[in-house]
This record gives sequence, structure tokens and C-alpha cells, in this order.
Amino acid sequence: MTAVKSTLAEVTPQQVEADRRVLELLAQSFGNISAASTEVINLEAIMSLPKGTEHFVADLHGEYEAFRHILRNASGNIKRKVTEEFGTQLRESEIRQLCSLIYYPERKLQIIRASESDLNDFYLVTLHQLIRVCQTVSSKYTRSKVRKALPREFAYIIEELLHESPSDFDKQDYFNRIIETIISTGQADAFIVALCNVIQKLSIDQLHILGDIYDRGPGAHLIMDMLCHYEGNFDLQWGNHDALWMGAAAGNDCCIANVLRLSLRYGNMATLEDGYGINLVPLATFAMETYGDDSCENFGPHIDPDSDGTTEKGRMLLARMHKAISVIQFKLEAAMIDRHPEWGMESRKLIENIDLERGVCRIDGNDYEMSDTNFPTLDPSAPSRLTAEEADLVKKLHHSFVISSRLRKHVRCLFANGCMYGVYNSNLLFHASMPLNADGSLKSVRVMDGEYKGQELFHRIGMLMRSAFNDDTPATERRYATDYYWYLWCGPDSPLFDKSKMATFERYFLTDRSTHREEKGHYYELRNSADVCDMILDSFGVTGQHRHIINGHVPVRTSDGESPIKAGGKLMVIDGGFAKAYHDTTGIAGYTLVYHSRGFQLVQHEPFSSAEDAIMNGTDIVSTTQIVELSSRRMRVCDTDKGRELQAQIDELMELLYAFRHGMIKEHSR
Repeated sequence: MTAVKSTLAEVTPQQVEADRRVLELLAQSFGNISAASTEVINLEAIMSLPKGTEHFVADLHGEYEAFRHILRNASGNIKRKVTEEFGTQLRESEIRQLCSLIYYPERKLQIIRASESDLNDFYLVTLHQLIRVCQTVSSKYTRSKVRKALPREFAYIIEELLHESPSDFDKQDYFNRIIETIISTGQADAFIVALCNVIQKLSIDQLHILGDIYDRGPGAHLIMDMLCHYEGNFDLQWGNHDALWMGAAAGNDCCIANVLRLSLRYGNMATLEDGYGINLVPLATFAMETYGDDSCENFGPHIDPDSDGTTEKGRMLLARMHKAISVIQFKLEAAMIDRHPEWGMESRKLIENIDLERGVCRIDGNDYEMSDTNFPTLDPSAPSRLTAEEADLVKKLHHSFVISSRLRKHVRCLFANGCMYGVYNSNLLFHASMPLNADGSLKSVRVMDGEYKGQELFHRIGMLMRSAFNDDTPATERRYATDYYWYLWCGPDSPLFDKSKMATFERYFLTDRSTHREEKGHYYELRNSADVCDMILDSFGVTGQHRHIINGHVPVRTSDGESPIKAGGKLMVIDGGFAKAYHDTTGIAGYTLVYHSRGFQLVQHEPFSSAEDAIMNGTDIVSTTQIVELSSRRMRVCDTDKGRELQAQIDELMELLYAFRHGMIKEHSR
């Protein structure tokens, strides 16, 4: 279309002729002056509404219960709304109980029915309260949008209640009679559940997940199930742990070995076995036969023996499985590095540098003492070659991953809703890093057939990742794409990693802790510079007076005084450690960044006890809110990406109106 128009007087016949094909298609939906005018009025009205609330989260790492609770309580936004509405009418304990009902309506109602002496009175009071909360959270949306969020069976009744007031004298009896009839017909429980679900839906307009759904915690598959059926708007920016699981689903054996190793390290069998049906019996059998007399001291699972319930025998089995798959991983990775010399990772074939007789590993001309020298499957003449038993095991594990229908379904969800980066309302979202040179300029990175940097690099990688799952991709490219998932996991120039090395081998086997150090790429230091952030934003075409980069990936060490706000507010890192394994490191349990019509707020969460505790006692995730950036005026839809889309539609409709009124396109009655 041509330049932006705001009135019919600014439309010219030449513009209409240039856009005639588009306008003729538009006329199929808006066939006359009345229909086109009505739509313009509707769109202009929407443009004046406050912008919806966006929620940004990162690095969920399988913490399903905490993530689900944050979605249910909208990062504390629902409690804030309830407090604003009833702060002078209800005690704090009553506000907590009402919020608990909104978060978990079905289970909370079970408890209330068993303890409440006057259910009808409870229903009457609670329905009035929930309607007021629902009116508050729906106030910034059109009736059409609210209607779409309503359950079909109660849509008409809820809509009537939302747009009527019990204080309106003429409608008071009408309003009250609806409530009374809901109770008398036995529909109160179902209606309360429906209202609570609507409140949850309308409290988050757009959900942004900045990567790393997988690994460490036990519920990544449950998070993905939730997202596959999520009824709201959400998008994903893939993280390195997501790429690892996507690579495993594509059949990359190095990725499969890493997935298994991480799962065993954190004692996370639920996602593998219950979630994706991965058969671990062959690995357990091999581990016991091969490492049955090995104490595997360096491979004990990182789990709490007091709360996990795993027996000592079970922990020992996990440790032996852990070591078995780790040795296989290092062999597979050496073969991958030989297949791709262009990746420059020759120095990472450390399994080939082991001297078992001397008990050392030679790195860069220096010998480092090894803490473990029991390698029964290692052939000194061909260290990276799998034994026949290892090769057979890899084949079985490979088969188990690639045939998992649930894993494939979840990967399709990641592709359907995800990308390497996203730009939303002047915010550039990507998981980890932007490869940079030491001077802060964008670094060129080789990907298969060329050199790419910045936005082109992210786009090329995203397309390559998809090609590993496309049947029409040429075999050579598909094989490279499948291999590349492992490079994304641990390659030095991978924007999902961007470190000198992944020191997994060193941490398991070398006593000298200096070898464990991983040098971060230049981005991790230079992102503190406002000029560098502006350069990156410019390279992605991100505009706006208030624009930001938002990342996850590296846990913010809040307990050490580190701030998630960097470069004078231009960059925000929102990995606060959802995973329990990170709580001691970060001192908190995750961040949610909230972007509403007034500006940005960063919500810092304390560890979540349990949904059961929230239901029984009305407890919530303890959160503190830090104001990051507030606007002097309330942002409206017209200030957003959606507003620009609507403005383009208005401009097209104004051209169509001109064409109708000047007979350039004929009206029709439909």
C-alpha cells in the first residue's frame, strides 16, 4: 500500500488505481460504504484502548508448578487488581482466599464445600466479587475480544453481568436475579470456575518465553503440553536447552547423549520416561554390566536425598548410567568434530588425550591429573571409537527418541510459535547472546554455505533448524542441519552459547579447577554499553523512543548484588533462576517482566512452595516489584505493533470508501 492516510481527502485516484487488486479483495469482506465505514469506526475505537499486558519469562527449566502458578496469578497482577478493588472492604486473609480461588477454582471449591456451613451465602458473595474482578481485568478490551475468552456454555450470561451493574437501580433486580438463578439451578460451581478462568485469560494479553523450557526440572513435557493447548497469545525464542532437545528429536546422537546426561545428572527421569516414553532399560543394563564395580563418585545425581525418595541403590544406578552415557557422549562428539573441521573445535576431542597409564589428560602441551581413570570401554589405539555394545546402545536410544510422538508434537509447537529472535513493541527478544567482535561490532559467523552476522545470522540459523525436519530438504543440507543442533548447544560462535568451550569433560575428570573455566564471548561484557545495545537494536530495525533488548540464559546473581537492568535500562536479563538447582546461585526463583500500559515492571519471585499450599492456606509466590520504566502517559493500542497493523487496515478501508464513493469499485449488498 502507499503512504499513510488519515482522511478521505488525502486519498487520490492514482493511489486507488495502484492498489486496485488489494481493494477488490477487501471489498469481498466489506462490500459497501456502510460495512467499510462501520469497520473503520470499530478499528479507530480499538486504537484508543490501553495496550494489553505483556509478560516476559525465561529459563523455566522444567519447573512446571512454578510456571503454572505464575500464569494463574499473572505474576501477582491478579492480586494487585483484587487488592485495588477490595482493599478497604476485605481483610488480607480474605483477599488471599479469594485469589487462591481464582488461581485454582476447582480444587479450592472442593475444600470450601467440605467446610462451608452456608454454601448459598458463600456463592452469592463470591459471585458478586468475581464479577467485579472480571469487570476490572476486561475493561481494557473490546467486547468482541472479551467474548472470545468466554466459555461457550456461559458466554451470554457472563457478558450480561460484565456490562451491567448491581448499583444501577433500574437493572438491580435483573442483575441479582441472574445471580440467584445461577445458584438455585446448581450451576454456581461451574460458573465460578468459568469466571476464574476468564480472569486468568484476560490478565495476560501476550506471553513471551525467552527460551530454555527444558532440562534440570521434572516438568518440561508438562509445560509443553500446556503451551500446545494455551488459548492465549504466546511466542517463543529458542534457548540452547530447547535446541538440544530439538536436535535429539531430529536424531542427532550427540544431542541425545547430552539430553540423557543432563537428565541423569539432575535425577530427572520423569521427562524422559513418563513424558516421552524413552526406554532407559538398555542404558541401565549396559551401565550395570560395564560399570557395576565402579563407585562413579563424580557422577552422583544432583538431587535432595531427603525429599526425592530415591534409594541409595537407585542413586548408584543413576550414577553408573550417568557415567556410561557421558563416556559415550565424548566419543560421539569427537566423531562429530572430525566430520566438521570448519567448526574449529579440534581441541575439544579431549577423550583422545587421555593417558590411562599415567592418569593424566594432555591439553595444550600440559598434563592434568585425572580424578577418575576407570574407562573399561576406551581403546587407547582408537579412543573415540564406540565398542560394539556402545554402538548397539546408541542405536536403541536413537530409535527411542525419533519415534516419540509426544516429543515430535512438542517440537512442532516450538516451531509453530518460536524463532531465534522476536521483535515486539520496540523490544528485541533473544535467549542468550549476539556474537560480537572485541570492538563491539557484529561478528561474522560461518553457517554451512556462507558468512552471516546480526539479524541475518539469526534468520539463517532459524531456517537451518527447520530444514532438519523438512522432508523436502536435500539430504546434504538436512544432515548438516541435524548436526548443527549440537554446535548450537556448545559451539564457540553459537548465539545460544557464545563461550570458548563447554567444560563438561574437565569438570567430570580433571582435578585442576582452572581447566573448568569457560570464557564468555564479548557480548556478555559489552552488553553493559548503551552504544552497543543501540547498535544491535539498529541492526534489527528496532525503532521507538523506548526500545530494549531482553535476554535470559545467564542467571542473575541477585544475592551478590548483580542487577538484571543493564546499559542504563536498554537491556534486561530476566533469568533469575526458575530451576531449583539455581536457587542457591541466584538467591531468588525467577523473574517476570511485565509490560503494561504504564510501562515496565520487573517482578522478582521467591521459591514457590506448592500449589497444594496455595490452595489450602492461600499462600502465593512471594514477589517484589521493581519499577523499571514508567511512561508519562498511558500507552494505547495505537502505540503498539498491533496499532500499526490496525492503522494500515484503516488506510486500506479509507481507500476502499473513496473507491466506492467515486464509482471506481462497485458496491454490493452482502
